[in-house]
Amino acid sequence: MTRQKQRGGRFRTALTLVTTLGMLAGAALTGAAPASAAAGGGERASVPVAPGVEYRYFDVAGSHGAARVHVLDVDLRDPRTSVGLLYPGKVAARSPVSALADGAGAVGGINGDFFNITETQHPGVEATGAPVGPAIAGGRVLKGAVPDGQRFGPAMPPGVTTEAVLGVGYDRRARLDSLALDGEVRTQEARLPLGGLNQYALPVGSVGAFTSDWGSVSRVRATCGTDTSRGAPCSTDTHEVTVRGGRVVASSDTPGAGPIAPGSTVLVGREAGAQELRKLSAGDWVHVKHRLVASGSRMPLRFALGGYPVLRGGAPLPGLDGITSAVRTAAGISDNGRRLLLLSLDGSPEFRAGLTIAEVARTLQEMGARDGFSLDGGGSSTLVSATSTLVARPPGADAVTVRNNPSGGIERPVPNGIGVFSRS
Repeated sequence: MTRQKQRGGRFRTALTLVTTLGMLAGAALTGAAPASAAAGGGERASVPVAPGVEYRYFDVAGSHGAARVHVLDVDLRDPRTSVGLLYPGKVAARSPVSALADGAGAVGGINGDFFNITETQHPGVEATGAPVGPAIAGGRVLKGAVPDGQRFGPAMPPGVTTEAVLGVGYDRRARLDSLALDGEVRTQEARLPLGGLNQYALPVGSVGAFTSDWGSVSRVRATCGTDTSRGAPCSTDTHEVTVRGGRVVASSDTPGAGPIAPGSTVLVGREAGAQELRKLSAGDWVHVKHRLVASGSRMPLRFALGGYPVLRGGAPLPGLDGITSAVRTAAGISDNGRRLLLLSLDGSPEFRAGLTIAEVARTLQEMGARDGFSLDGGGSSTLVSATSTLVARPPGADAVTVRNNPSGGIERPVPNGIGVFSRS
């Protein structure tokens, strides 16, 4: 028996000992009651959701109290099963995970990346609801990563940036990677590096591109803060131009709002970037190109979303917070990328203490994950938050059911998530 299997066996025994509310296999996915209402003994059980997909939950003893772990176990070796990005159709938009899953026809899912939830430090500026990191849906690039200092969420481990992603390639293998934006704005007079794509924050002095994928939310937020301070004032030196058919058709000194027509690109500049855009006039030729470049994998990603790694090669990353406990969401990768574990903690009052991020990493490790990735979750144990959500469709049902209990009792709208799909 390998050391990993021995650890897994000890962990399963420990889980059985600490389980306070077991799972009734016949009732776990009925949708008649939330998970905390299920009664039973100390047995752990799993319930099939679809071919290659199982749902289960169990309790673990965290440093701040008992925590309930809800899991979707996805076997990517099953050709009928796949995962993809759940999102409302626009980058700057939000919807509950259950609505996203049902709208996409998913049999299950969890919430995804951290996002621009508030703008209290910039009075009068609209919060965009857009996620922090890169995003790819169905092989199509949706957005790049905001500067590290502009992110929302807990501190990342040393050396990790907002470009970190969890993705699945066209080889159907899940992996952790990093996606950097590679783009350019070409005019008759200059070539400018592209500083952002459909992002709620642009690097100081840069030019960013917004497409129809962005949505109708104001683009002003993209010129607020700095590369190192999310709360820094908004820039007073801004400019934007609209490009359609390779020609400038409109310009303004203030970033605008409203939907962007398909085939059009709005370029927003701040400081030095704004000064370059002011040189353009109606009718001038402009060409914009962009792509996301993976640092590790040579396999193109069909799906990707942001967060940050907590486990690599079977070992927790150094510097993980072992003090702050919260209701969290995470994903684990095992079996050489062929198995994906989607994890969401329960936010009901008896389990609201949650786990520290170091405990989440160890939980994924003991479940057999070699790599682990933290996604958006609740705040500290004293802060009510309802981000962490896991949904699964009961066999034979037409809609998913929320299987954990989000803190506060209701789902909070989110910009994206991981959807589980079945062709059966």
